[in-house]
Amino acid sequence: MSNPRRDPSSLDVDLVGLASPTEERNPASAELDTLDARGMVDVILGEDATVAAAVQARSAEIAALVETCVAAIADGGTVHYLGAGTSGRLAVLDAVELAPTFDADESMVTAHLAGGPGAFLTAVEGAEDSAAQGAQLVREQCREGDVVIGLAASGRTPFVAGALEAARAAGMPTALISANPAAPLAPLADHAILLDVGPEVVTGSTRMKAGTAQKLTLNALSTATMVRLGTTFGNLMIQVRPTNEKLVARTVRMLVQASGADPEDAARVLETAGGSVRVALVALLSGTDARASAAALEDFPRDPRRIGDPAGIRSAVAALGG
Repeated sequence: MSNPRRDPSSLDVDLVGLASPTEERNPASAELDTLDARGMVDVILGEDATVAAAVQARSAEIAALVETCVAAIADGGTVHYLGAGTSGRLAVLDAVELAPTFDADESMVTAHLAGGPGAFLTAVEGAEDSAAQGAQLVREQCREGDVVIGLAASGRTPFVAGALEAARAAGMPTALISANPAAPLAPLADHAILLDVGPEVVTGSTRMKAGTAQKLTLNALSTATMVRLGTTFGNLMIQVRPTNEKLVARTVRMLVQASGADPEDAARVLETAGGSVRVALVALLSGTDARASAAALEDFPRDPRRIGDPAGIRSAVAALGG
């Protein structure tokens, strides 16, 4: 596979001296190519083991962004992820997996990859270099009340810069998730989550520690947001879509775990509840029928402002005397 030749005169000299840990050499892997397979793996995993702590150190900033996202979605807004390359692909991965887990759709969380959907599988040359495209995307697809979250390992991606500038100009809350503690784009973010993971094992390969850190951050951000929106009971996925046999079995098992009922009773109640896990769960916990449980849940819809019971399950059960 050949790479297209670039005109040397088009080189941005400033990028050669870019101040970002992801572009520095890692002393722990300076002799990486001299090691055997076990030695290489030990170095790689040893560096990966430091990532979780770096993300944990930014938990307060992540939690603050969760509150912003919850408020936006509860008021009918959308959380938009924007990124290029690995950062953008991780954003897409996180957004699409919210559908089967939490029954979330694109009106709640959606992702935009520089270069369009096709860039997920094939690199689109130069897509990340256009601030204008990032700005245009925000102007066309985002609206008042939405949240715009840029992901850029280096913290300087022009596509993300354009998006954040346009979002800020329109008065939308903004955030940046970067692996550069000195990210140039941080001033454009109301929530700057700057992950200090240090240099990569392979210099500049942000698919490694930087990518892992961004994925961990997105895991925490989106999961906490969805839970606050009332999509779980404890740690059980009560909004899961039972679209295949495995998920149907998981749904029944979840009802068993939550209520202590035997599988046959749980499956029967789920059927009388029309497949609604929430209704079936209230019925099993309260000892009432599906109709009464559905009525009680109408009085206690999902509400992130109901601290301690955003799903309304506990409140509905209590109202039924359970």
